[in-house]
Amino acid sequence: MDVATFGGLSGLHWALLGAAVAVIGGGAGSGMGITYVANVAGGILTEMPERFGPLLPLVVIPGTQGIYGFITGVLVIFIMQPSDAAGGWAGLSGALGFQIFLACLPVAFVCFVTGAYQGLTAAGAAGMVAKRREEMGRSLVLPALVETYAVLSLIVTILMFFIVISPEIP
Repeated sequence: MDVATFGGLSGLHWALLGAAVAVIGGGAGSGMGITYVANVAGGILTEMPERFGPLLPLVVIPGTQGIYGFITGVLVIFIMQPSDAAGGWAGLSGALGFQIFLACLPVAFVCFVTGAYQGLTAAGAAGMVAKRREEMGRSLVLPALVETYAVLSLIVTILMFFIVISPEIP
């Protein structure tokens, strides 16, 4: 089947590139963020091992950006798949594949950046927990503020998938 390309890539290539960029961006941002806060938490735990429980949520929270990238990749592969009547992935036009790629970019870039910055914010919050264990609840609010923008990027990507882009979804 001869399918039009866009920029020299087929629709399948564009769609897979979008999914890959979202997964890589979210995962890399999460990896950096977890590393930042885990380094601080490790230092605190050498002196105060009893603070492991309160510090664990702060170490884990930057990992959500990787989950958002993963969700985007799964949406591309399973939900955005064209119907068999349209030729499936092989029949996906280059222009439509490029639209899917563009819809993946909010998650890719925002989750990359917010993952890293959320880790830095959580590292600062870990200092609060080190000095005053009872501040655990308040300390979670600070990295949660950064999380807001990662969630908004996922919402924008999902809206683009289901409202702006119109592949034949079964």
